[in-house]
This record gives sequence, C-alpha cells and structure tokens, in this order.
Amino acid sequence: MGDEAVADWGICPLPEQQPQAVCARWSQHSPAQPCLSHSPVCLQANPFQHRICRVFSTSDTRDDSMSFEDFLDMLSVFSDSATSDIKSHYAFRIFDFDEDGTLGRKDLEQLVNCLTGQGEESRLSSEEMEQLIQNILEESDIDKDGTINLSEFQHVVSRSPDFASSFKIVL
Repeated sequence: MGDEAVADWGICPLPEQQPQAVCARWSQHSPAQPCLSHSPVCLQANPFQHRICRVFSTSDTRDDSMSFEDFLDMLSVFSDSATSDIKSHYAFRIFDFDEDGTLGRKDLEQLVNCLTGQGEESRLSSEEMEQLIQNILEESDIDKDGTINLSEFQHVVSRSPDFASSFKIVL
C-alpha cells in the first residue's frame, strides 16, 4: 500500500500521541529488521493475524511480511480516527480468505472457525456450521447469488453501531 493508496482511501494519520508508542512497539518486535517475518506483537492474540498481515503487506514475495510503512497503514485503519467505510473495506478484505472479492461459503466457514477457535471442542458440527452460514447468507446476501459482496457487507456493518469502535488494535 503505497502513498497513493493511502491518499486514495483517505487513511487517516495517527493521533499525535501515538507515534512514540508505535515506534516503541515496532522496536520491541523487530529492532534491526526492515520487514517483519511474522505478525507484529499487537496481533499475536488476534485470530485473524495472518489475514491482517496478508492484507496490509506490500511485499512482492507474498510472505505476509510487513514493512514499517505497512505497519503504520494497518494501525491507521484500526485507529479510532478511521471511518466506518475504511474499516469495513479492510474487514471485508481480511474475511475474504480466497481473495476473490466476495465472501462465499468457504470464506464464511473459515471466518467462523477463526472466531470459535480451531480446537475440536470449540468447532461447530457440520450441521451447525451449515445452518449458521445459511443464516448469515439469508441476512446478508441481498442479491441472492450465494455470496456476500463488499456492498452487502457494508450494508450489514452499517446496522452494527459498535463496529467502528470495536474494529481496532490497542498498542
């Protein structure tokens, strides 16, 4: 995500008090490396850490490494200052596991598995998963094509008043 992408999406600058915390957090994780080889410290407990790194990484090798600029872009999107439109756009990209521009059944299944945990004791049965995905599609798939596109996703998110305030990363 270069400077032009930041300008195009209107990614907001970090609040004045955060740059020192950002630099300190980056230094704790990777003091001498220009790119991260794995998730930043602030993502280690996040079930979507690999998807977040994939979405924000500008690495040509597609290894999910993040430069400091990528890290700042990520923090900007997850900041309180980012708009709901920006946050929902990036949430959609994070949840689009196969990166085909829609949230299909496989994406929704992976999303649910990330949220419920990967252990056998927390995994939904096939029937429960199918019912949940069907309910999600019935509620969200406005054009009834069997997938959720960005517009449909943003419509659903717009009905959730807590989305913008909960889609954040705390340093």
